[in-house]
Amino acid sequence: IALTQHDIKKVIAYSTCSQLGYMFFACGLSNYYVGLFHLFNHAFFKALLFLSAGSVIHSMRDEQDMRRLGGVSQTMPITYVCVLIGSLSLSGFPFLSGFYSKDVILETALGSYTLTGYFAFWLGSITAFLTAFYSFRLFYIGFMQETSSLKSIVTGSHESGIAIIFPLTTLAFGSIFSGYYFRDLFIGLGSDVFAGAIFVKPESLFLLNAEFIPFFYKSIPLVFSLSGIFLSILLYSTYGYLFSSFWLSCHPLTHFLGKKWYFDTLYNRIFTQPSLDAGYSIFFKALDKGVIEYVGPTGAAKLTYQISKGFKKLQTGYIHTYVTSMVFALVLILIIM
Repeated sequence: IALTQHDIKKVIAYSTCSQLGYMFFACGLSNYYVGLFHLFNHAFFKALLFLSAGSVIHSMRDEQDMRRLGGVSQTMPITYVCVLIGSLSLSGFPFLSGFYSKDVILETALGSYTLTGYFAFWLGSITAFLTAFYSFRLFYIGFMQETSSLKSIVTGSHESGIAIIFPLTTLAFGSIFSGYYFRDLFIGLGSDVFAGAIFVKPESLFLLNAEFIPFFYKSIPLVFSLSGIFLSILLYSTYGYLFSSFWLSCHPLTHFLGKKWYFDTLYNRIFTQPSLDAGYSIFFKALDKGVIEYVGPTGAAKLTYQISKGFKKLQTGYIHTYVTSMVFALVLILIIM
């Protein structure tokens, strides 16, 4: 889905869904501490990407469409470098934070020596390629290519203030060093960082098996990631027009992905729309405007009006009518007593 999105924040958001997938299949292999390690590292580079995107959007007068960005690498050099660091870390570039946790997840999946582990390994490797591809698609279109925005917007773009630059640079350092400095704390053998809160059976300690996987298999995710980076830059920088034309020619596929696998459409039809219809017909019309209103304010007002109307008939203005009523009431009281 991220391959077809044009909103810069949506691309980053869908990459978050992808990284959550890594965490979940790490937990599915009982490697909970590895999943938490990736969650910890992911917080740095994903926050860095989101805040950098906000910096660009603010500078470009609230423009979020990547096709209308670009050309700001000179006017926003710090944000440019931060997005580059975040994208490299997200892609699993060697020795950045994402590299350590993503590789460990994939290696432990392979080290499980199970069919589900092999499936998770190859699925995660292919996803690493896609992640690198759409991350640098965002990076190239949003920063490196010539802009299609108005000249007044581009010339008016500027680097953000210290209130934004300080957290960006802080997160950039975390995106570079967190994996290296915290790997032994999270996934080191014998580490007691979770103080027994997470228990893994000895037969599920696939991290030990991962140490003895041949280098060829360990290098597969890295090759896939670097290939995604290289291919994305090559296609969009050299063959951008041809690739875009080819991509648009695959209309059923691009439409399917652009519509997010029709997940939102199905969800709306199955859950959202029936809930809205039920809320309108049952809770609003039948209950709120029906029973509650009839018994409550409207009903009380109508009842008060009818009672008042009945008592109004007793006020005839004739003395003999009032005397008769008084005698009738006295007789009635005496009978009751």
